[in-house]
Amino acid sequence: MTATNDSHLLLRAFCDELARCGVSGAVTSPGSRSTPLVAALTADRGFPVYSQIDERSAGFFALGLAKATGRPAVLACTSGTAAANYLPAVIEAYESRVPLIVCTSDRPPELRAIGAGQTIDQVKLYGDNVLAFTEVGVEVLTAETARWIRSLACRAAWTTLGRRRGPVHLNFPFREPLLPAAPLPEPTAFEIGRDDRRPWTARAQAFGDPLLAAEMLAPIIATAPKGVVVAGRVEGALNGPRFAAAVASFCAASGWPLLADPLSGARSGEQSVAHYDSLLRAEPLALSARPTAVLRIGDMPASKALRGWLADLDAVQVLIDPEMAWQDPATMADLVLDAQPAAVLELLAESCAVGDAAWATGWQQADAFAHEAIDEVLGEQLSEPAVARQLGAQLPADANLVVASSMPIRDVESFFANRDEPIRVLSNRGANGIDGTIATAYGVAAASDGPTVLMIGDVAFAHDVGSLLTARRLAVPLTIVLIDNQGGGIFDFLEVSEHEQFYEQHVLTPTGLKIDAVAEAFGLHLLEASTLDEFAAALDYSVGSDGTQLIHLRTDRAENVALHKQLWKSVAVALAR
Repeated sequence: MTATNDSHLLLRAFCDELARCGVSGAVTSPGSRSTPLVAALTADRGFPVYSQIDERSAGFFALGLAKATGRPAVLACTSGTAAANYLPAVIEAYESRVPLIVCTSDRPPELRAIGAGQTIDQVKLYGDNVLAFTEVGVEVLTAETARWIRSLACRAAWTTLGRRRGPVHLNFPFREPLLPAAPLPEPTAFEIGRDDRRPWTARAQAFGDPLLAAEMLAPIIATAPKGVVVAGRVEGALNGPRFAAAVASFCAASGWPLLADPLSGARSGEQSVAHYDSLLRAEPLALSARPTAVLRIGDMPASKALRGWLADLDAVQVLIDPEMAWQDPATMADLVLDAQPAAVLELLAESCAVGDAAWATGWQQADAFAHEAIDEVLGEQLSEPAVARQLGAQLPADANLVVASSMPIRDVESFFANRDEPIRVLSNRGANGIDGTIATAYGVAAASDGPTVLMIGDVAFAHDVGSLLTARRLAVPLTIVLIDNQGGGIFDFLEVSEHEQFYEQHVLTPTGLKIDAVAEAFGLHLLEASTLDEFAAALDYSVGSDGTQLIHLRTDRAENVALHKQLWKSVAVALAR
């Protein structure tokens, strides 16, 4: 048997094992050196395989697959700068703890550093932004290497899903010829994996002891009748109905109000204070509603008002952090627990008693005042806060909302009201960049049954416009809500906006993109909306339609800044009555 066939047989076993480990899918990009790997991935290994034109889009598409499913997605590319184009997605996956298996094809050692084409140094290319790196040799098939390649696939998958989830990098040097010398034979006895399609190496999902964590928390809760729960972004196996129900049960049992970022999936229930961002901008409430204990779960929400308030508290702050990602930018945590949040909260809900009943009531009344004040100011006019609020109210319970960084994620956090059934809200908030937002949304849509909607600004849209090629290539249903205010509107809220000599050209960067031409070029169905009613109608139509629907909304940046200030002032006035 030739070495070329040995390589293909080993890769066949590798991909078979990935399927047994339950990967969510694989994403390929065009290239020659990756031929052996792509051939193995696409040979009906039991998971979907998607094709993307460029690697930057492919990386973020895979990120969306993994976000939507909580299971690792596989990336496969050719050698050279193709692999380098994965870097932004790899960084985001590392920072936001999303499981990716990054498989880069490479030239063999004898072609490196001698001027061979499409050859760069790919060894540990992503540095410390991956959990593990392995240079994978697939030259000789033996019983030992067949076991090893299956074990490697399991190790890669389980590492991405470990205590701290994230990406791993496998680098595959391939020698020519890249295609089999002959049709591949049926697997021999030592090439076949475990019986019953079991992974070669099993994985036990283990966190810290929830009973011990609950025992450590119980006395803190018992001595803090005025506490609050802050729930931030939670993804993967830690998210879902069980987590939301556990948070609600604990808050009801303890009387602690819940400040839940929509990314947590827990903004619901009587204890949920949806408008904490606006409330904490009102100094009298921020000073009077100071808890003696804070229980934080998940990542820190984006709200600057909330972050500043937490950093200024003289309170015991406990962080439940099962991945030990150390999400504590203000370094205020007194205790960090690595247990599964839902399990801990369920135990605590059974044993704790309601503290100061007036404490929760006061937060709920303030939230009601804020809700009414925001509705009154927004009215029926189309605005950026109104778009976020409408999405939160109108989207069906099975929808996915992917939100771009900068202003969209902040408006979602600030203006989403409570819902009986929270929708799943996803965002690339690990590195907080605008890279690959459209590609991520397509990846989420490809892995989801319900409708997927993307809320994005015009700069982030232009930054990833190439990913719109997916509209024709995969025909994945997606609704894009494009807020077009001719520039990076978030910068208008910052001091830099006062420096007119360089602000517009170098910071604001309006794109001048003709949206109708973009829609025609990529085969999108364009819907223009200039009123809130038109937007609601377009959204209702789009979420039930096939293909990519692009809802184009024009807003004014100066009016948007003034409106936000008016909203915050109106909430403060309502609280002072």
